[in-house]
Amino acid sequence: MASLTRAVTRLATAGRQAVRSIATTTPVSGHGDDVMEKWPADKFDNHFINYLNRPEIDGWEVRKALTELHDYDVIPDPKVVEAGLRACRRVNDFALAVRFLEAIKIKCGSQKNRDTIYGYIVKQVEPVLKELGIDTPEQLGYGEPEFFVPQPEYWWEKKWYKDYGYDKQPNFQI
Repeated sequence: MASLTRAVTRLATAGRQAVRSIATTTPVSGHGDDVMEKWPADKFDNHFINYLNRPEIDGWEVRKALTELHDYDVIPDPKVVEAGLRACRRVNDFALAVRFLEAIKIKCGSQKNRDTIYGYIVKQVEPVLKELGIDTPEQLGYGEPEFFVPQPEYWWEKKWYKDYGYDKQPNFQI
């Protein structure tokens, strides 16, 4: 019986050695227990500020950092926004800077929150925007959809008409 156990053990060991192990990574969307979400706010902010302020940063790394920042359930502090805008300017990516501001606006949620929180962030980073020559999405005309035509029989929500001011137009009916 002991020799049979040894033979089975040898076969199992030989089988394991013949099979090459494959390295795997955890899925990006399965954050589950993310360490950074448990960091204090100042450590979280400093992580992104230090990463974005590196002089040798390239466009891919800036996009990676801004995407990672956007993945977290936080609205970035104006200090982080300034670092992101400076990094976008350093790699000469104007479009990314505008999209970064747009993403912050979207993360603010409702129109009331957008007015208060996004307005506060833009007001705080306004000197940096002027220094770098970056316009906000509203200054570029991206505050409203360009070709939005109200058509109530389609799927979109009726509250959007109010958001874009169509409820104030004469003879407007829903």
